[in-house]
Amino acid sequence: MVAFSPAIIVGNLTRDPELNYTDGGAARLNFSIASNHYYTDASGEKQEKTSFFNCTAWRYTAEDAADVLEKGVGVIAQGRLEQRSWEDKEGNKRSSVELIVDHIGILCRSIESFERKVRNQEGGAQGASSPRANKARQPVAVGAEEDPPF
Repeated sequence: MVAFSPAIIVGNLTRDPELNYTDGGAARLNFSIASNHYYTDASGEKQEKTSFFNCTAWRYTAEDAADVLEKGVGVIAQGRLEQRSWEDKEGNKRSSVELIVDHIGILCRSIESFERKVRNQEGGAQGASSPRANKARQPVAVGAEEDPPF
């Protein structure tokens, strides 16, 4: 039996992500992805169905993603599905399934520009006491007019 069954969701963020920290100091990023499925029904009509997925990223993934994600950005998120169960105020049993994100990437169609982190010789950010503090960044042109490499 497989202990880990990865799930991948491709879609757009439905709202700005919410970054907060646990009492123990671990970063947690909550966001939602809308994913569209297009198909043709039995009568030949094109149909669209949208599904919404709650997602949570932890620690470094959460902090890094919080720096660049915003509502409407296209992403591909990979992780594992996790089910939570609880009782509501009326005593009814409720449950939901969310994606616990291990990796997240921005889809190219959502990128207008980006900045590359500058690293020092030790691998950390320049002038920082830790690799995650005071991120020095360097602008990089996207879609620069250069000859293709082929």
